[in-house]
Amino acid sequence: MSSQTITADAAGTWKLGDLPVHRLGFGAMRLTGSAAFHHGTPSDRDRSIAVLRKAIDLGVNHIDTAAFYFSSLRSANELINSALAPYPDDLVIVTKVGPYRTYAGEWGTSARPEDLRGHVEENLRQLGRDHLDVVNLRRMPQYDSIAEHFGALAALREAGLIRHLGISNVTPRHLAEARAIAPVVCVQNRYALDRPDPATDELLRLCGEQGIAFVPFYAVAGDAAEQGATTAHDDDVRAVARAHGASPAQIRIAWTLHQGPNVLAIPGTGNPGHLAENVAAGAIRLTDEELNRLDRPRHEAG
Repeated sequence: MSSQTITADAAGTWKLGDLPVHRLGFGAMRLTGSAAFHHGTPSDRDRSIAVLRKAIDLGVNHIDTAAFYFSSLRSANELINSALAPYPDDLVIVTKVGPYRTYAGEWGTSARPEDLRGHVEENLRQLGRDHLDVVNLRRMPQYDSIAEHFGALAALREAGLIRHLGISNVTPRHLAEARAIAPVVCVQNRYALDRPDPATDELLRLCGEQGIAFVPFYAVAGDAAEQGATTAHDDDVRAVARAHGASPAQIRIAWTLHQGPNVLAIPGTGNPGHLAENVAAGAIRLTDEELNRLDRPRHEAG
């Protein structure tokens, strides 16, 4: 398929609270290097800035980032600020707090509730904003309950530092826990075509019923996770890709968007060509027969 004139609006729109976004967004994690976090080699700064500006040119108005997205030389938030400030009026920047990395890049002790204001203010500083559009609380495994952490973010929302709240790496129980404290506009969980997960299927269903955006991460990467996009595509994915003149990665993005009108895709890349392909995937319309074919391995695993 040609990606030359396809823009992000082809994927449709959804609202994060009162903020409309195209359902095809951009994940900033891969901007900082050849792989995420401390893996791989740092990116070329000019190329990363060019990718961000091209994303805006292609109609992307939803960028997902975090202060802990950095390599030895690059910070995703700093790149976003340098490339895009002053920010377009319709741009929604979503960040997340909870995990913590030292300046050396190693993972440290995740935030306690009283630490979250510092995490929020660091994102504000790096992005050059006076408030954050959306902040996701990323639950760390050592915390069974998110009530105290989410309550701390809700207080920062009341103080005007945050406009909307979301949660990440959670179960249906955590969603109920958070909604009892403050409105939740989005849920970010790992979810991909080749990773059957009944618990997350249930969370996706609940988000649809409650009008909450569901935002999968590693939807293209699959089992490769932070290392980058998977190359382990099965025969069904490759066959559907050939039928659409598309790449397997584009089919994985299209499948993600077909999981519900509230599902948003945030594929990330540091490559301008891959960016255009990712955005173009928002225009792919899969048939019921193709969706059944792609879903068959998930059903068999379940």
